[in-house]
Amino acid sequence: MSEGLATTLAVLQKVENEAAVRVLVPALDSPNQAIRDGALKALLLRRSRAGHREVLRRLPRMSQRSRAVVREHRGRLSGALRDAVLGSDPQACLTACETAAWLGEYDLIPTLLNALDDRGGAPLAALARTVLELADGLRDELAAPRNSRARRDPQFVRKHVLPSLAEAAARYPNHRRPEVLEAFLLLNGGEHAALKKILGDRHHVAFSPIHDLLAQSPLDGILALLLSFLDDPHVPPAVLGGIARRSDPKFVQCLLEKLSRKPSQAATRNLRKLQSIAWLHEGLTLLGRLDGTAQRGAVRLVMCCGIPRLQAFTTIEPLLLHGKPEGRRAAVEALAEFRGADANALAVRALDDPDPSVQASVVRQLRRRSIPGVLPRLVALMDSPHAQVRKAARESLAEFTVRRFLAAYDLLDEDVRASTALLVKKADPHTAAVLREELQSRVRSRRLRALSVSRTMDVVDELEDQITRLMDDADHLVRSEAAAALAKCGSAASREALDRARYDSSERVREVAAGGLHERAEFMRWRETLFDPRD
Repeated sequence: MSEGLATTLAVLQKVENEAAVRVLVPALDSPNQAIRDGALKALLLRRSRAGHREVLRRLPRMSQRSRAVVREHRGRLSGALRDAVLGSDPQACLTACETAAWLGEYDLIPTLLNALDDRGGAPLAALARTVLELADGLRDELAAPRNSRARRDPQFVRKHVLPSLAEAAARYPNHRRPEVLEAFLLLNGGEHAALKKILGDRHHVAFSPIHDLLAQSPLDGILALLLSFLDDPHVPPAVLGGIARRSDPKFVQCLLEKLSRKPSQAATRNLRKLQSIAWLHEGLTLLGRLDGTAQRGAVRLVMCCGIPRLQAFTTIEPLLLHGKPEGRRAAVEALAEFRGADANALAVRALDDPDPSVQASVVRQLRRRSIPGVLPRLVALMDSPHAQVRKAARESLAEFTVRRFLAAYDLLDEDVRASTALLVKKADPHTAAVLREELQSRVRSRRLRALSVSRTMDVVDELEDQITRLMDDADHLVRSEAAAALAKCGSAASREALDRARYDSSERVREVAAGGLHERAEFMRWRETLFDPRD
C-alpha cells in the first residue's frame, strides 16, 4: 500500500463527516486488493451503522483475506447484525445469522429470541438454529481455560443471555422451537431457578419438551447437564426419570465414566432412587462393548441404585467372567455383598482369573462364605507366583498361627496335628522364629512340645543348630526328643551329634540315637540302590 493511499484511508477512517462512508463503500468493490482491504478496515473502525450494513451485505462474497480482516475486528458489526435480524429483509437476516454464528456474537442471542416471537417474514428455522449454535459455542468457551486476550468474559456473557433464554422457554408455545430449549439447557449449570421451576411443574408449558430433550438429546452439553444433576441434593424427579430411561450408548458411556470415580454422597442417595435402568434390560451386549473404566462404573451403578438384587447379580456375573480387567476387579469386589450358592460358585470360578488382583480379592472372601473343601485351595494359593495372592491367602488363614497351634497341640490327635501343621507352616511366616524361641524356653514342657512340633511340621532342618544344642540339655527326655528330631536331618553335623549321643548317660537317649543312625544308614543304602547316573 502506497503512503498516499494509507494517508487517505487513515483520514477517511477518522473524519467525523459521514460523507467519508459514501467514499469508502464503493472502494469495497475496487479491483485493487489493497484498496479493498484498506476501505474494509476503515469502515469497520468507523462507528457508522450504514457502513457496517454494507460490509455485512458483501460478506458472503468476500475473499478469505477480507473475511480474516472482518474476523480480526469482530464486535464492530454487532449493531448491523442486530438491525438485519430485526429487519424485514429475509436474506439480510440469513446473512446476519450466519455471520453471528461465525463470529461468535453471543450477545445477539436475546435479539434472535425477540425475532422468533415477532414471526413476520423472518426465517424462523435459521434464527432458532443460530441461537443453538451460539449457545453451543459459548458453552465451549465456558469449558475452555480463560483466555486473557478475549474481549469479554464468557461467564459474564452467560449471565447476560441466560435470563432471555429462560423467558423464551416460558414462551415455548409461541415459537415451538426445540433449539431454543436446547440452548437454554446448554447454558444452564443445573443451579438456575428457572430450570428447576420448569422441571418441578409437570403442567409447565415447557416441561414436556425439556423432559424429552433430557431423555433424548445427544448434545454433549445436555448430557453433562443431566449428569450434573446427580450431585444435586434436590434433583427434580423428572431428571432421575430421564437418567433411568436413556439407553443410548453415548449417554451410557458418559454416565458410567462419571460413576467410575467415587460418587458424591448426594449422587449415591439419588442413585438409590432409581428403581430401574432401561439399558440393563437390553442384555449384556452393551456392557461387553464398554471399556474397563465404564465397566467399573457399571458395577458401581448397579450396586448403588435401587434395582432388585437378582438383577444386580446378573450384571456382576458376566462382568466378572468376561469383562475387561478393570471391570472384573470392580465386579469381584462387589461380589462380596452377595451370598448364596450362585455367588459362592462364582467366587470359586474367579479363583482361576488370570488377573492376580481379582484372585487376591476373591481369596479374601472365601472363608466368610464357608464353602466346603476350600481350605486346600487356599493352601495351594500360598504358593502362588503372585505376591498379592500369597498375601491374601495368608490373611485368609490368619487364625492358623504357630502360637495357636502350640497352645492346642496336646489336645489334637495325630491326623489333625499333621494336617493342621501343613496349614500353619504355610500360613504363618513366623513359624521358624517362634519355634526357635520355644526351643530356648526354660520350661521343659515347652521345649519338648517345640521339638515335637518341629518334627510334625518338618522344619527340623531350619532349626538344626538350636536342636543340636539341646543334645546337651540337662533333661534326658529333652535330649531324647532332640535326638529323634535330628534323625530327620541329613547333615553331617546332625550325624556327629547322634554319634556322640550313643554314649549319653541315658539309656533312652542312646537307643533313640542308635535308631536314628540306623535309619540314616538304611536310607543311604536305598539311595545307592536307586541311584541313576542319568539323574
